[in-house]
Amino acid sequence: MAHIARIVVVGGGWSGSAAALAARKAGTEVTLLERTDMLLGTGLVGGIMRNNGRYTAAEEMMAMGAGELFEATDRLALHRNITFPHHHHASLYDVTKIEPEVRHILTEAGVDVHLGVRVTGVRMEGRRLRAVAGYGGDTFEGDAFVDTTGSAGPPGNCERYGLGCMMCVLRCHTFGGRVGVAVLCGVDELQVTNASGKVGSYSGSCELVKESLDPALIAQLEKTGVLVVPLPEAMKDTNKLTLKACQQYAEQEFGENLVILDTGHPKLMMPYLKLETLREVPGFESARFIDPLSGGIANSVRFLGIAPRDDTLKVSNMDNLFCGGEKAGPFVGHTEAITTGTLAGHNAARRALGLDPITIPSSLAVGDAVAWMTERLAQPNGLGQKVTFSGSVYFLRMVERGLYTIDHDAIRQRVAAAGMVGYFAEPLEASRYAV
Repeated sequence: MAHIARIVVVGGGWSGSAAALAARKAGTEVTLLERTDMLLGTGLVGGIMRNNGRYTAAEEMMAMGAGELFEATDRLALHRNITFPHHHHASLYDVTKIEPEVRHILTEAGVDVHLGVRVTGVRMEGRRLRAVAGYGGDTFEGDAFVDTTGSAGPPGNCERYGLGCMMCVLRCHTFGGRVGVAVLCGVDELQVTNASGKVGSYSGSCELVKESLDPALIAQLEKTGVLVVPLPEAMKDTNKLTLKACQQYAEQEFGENLVILDTGHPKLMMPYLKLETLREVPGFESARFIDPLSGGIANSVRFLGIAPRDDTLKVSNMDNLFCGGEKAGPFVGHTEAITTGTLAGHNAARRALGLDPITIPSSLAVGDAVAWMTERLAQPNGLGQKVTFSGSVYFLRMVERGLYTIDHDAIRQRVAAAGMVGYFAEPLEASRYAV
């Protein structure tokens, strides 16, 4: 009797959504488990795409046949080709509309999406994961699994490494704190230190209530997509830049100005700013935070649970568990989550079908980023720097290696030379196997 291979993805952020879609397109049945009542996680308050090397990475993935989620953000872009300090040709998607769009893409593809399922247990056979169990007792069996549970929270970690729960979009108090599948399987996870030497990093931005700002500022923001408001000398603070997860936005200008982006909500590119201080700036006299609700005090703490893994994103000491997004390393951003999630989901499908997992060639930025992070995971101080296509150390590497380009044809030719055109679009031949 034939058995249809099944993949279980735990965590429905950008990475988990990409993993589920990739595994489904590969020809497997897919169950996606998300502990809250919405997909996308921090993608619900993110919104920045295609800035700097993220343009290259997005176009590479689209050429490889994994473009659906990038196309969704393009469709819902409020602004395209904008510039803000140190970032060019950025696109800003509407965070208020993206989640239903992604959920529709997944369900139309045949992904079985389960919301409100917080995985708290596993069933193992040696190094092989057989099933995961939700807090309510439901059990989900699979042939291979993907851990995309992220690295932020739960509240106890925000208390230990930050200033307590800031009531961020992850809503741990409502739906239960994050629980990583890898650690449930007995894998020793890694933690990241920030530039100041402390464990974890603060999420790098806050969202404001649009109606709480001066209408003239909102009109300008909605027209141009970006505001750069100089701060009085006494309000400038570049010290907190070292605390940010998003080191691509840790340049001096982000400590000396209010940099605001229009992602549906006004996105303040600071990890936090005292509300009384913010309200001293003209036009912000009535400002209110929407995420985190206590953004005047601090922000959520990230990079507290990273799984050791190889270049295929298979978790170390596990036969059939893969990982993506922040679980796979200090990757920062939606583009980075989608790329790693796609590879993890595809390789989980390959493992379930009895095929060897693959790597993406390092001649492509998306493959090079994974391999470069793998090397750093093995170094004593390798987790101190974040990986993003849009800035900081990895973008510099992209430029130095000639990987950064916005030439669509050049990117397509590079993907073709790597033999990867349309690779993730076609189902694998071994879509069924005998039990």
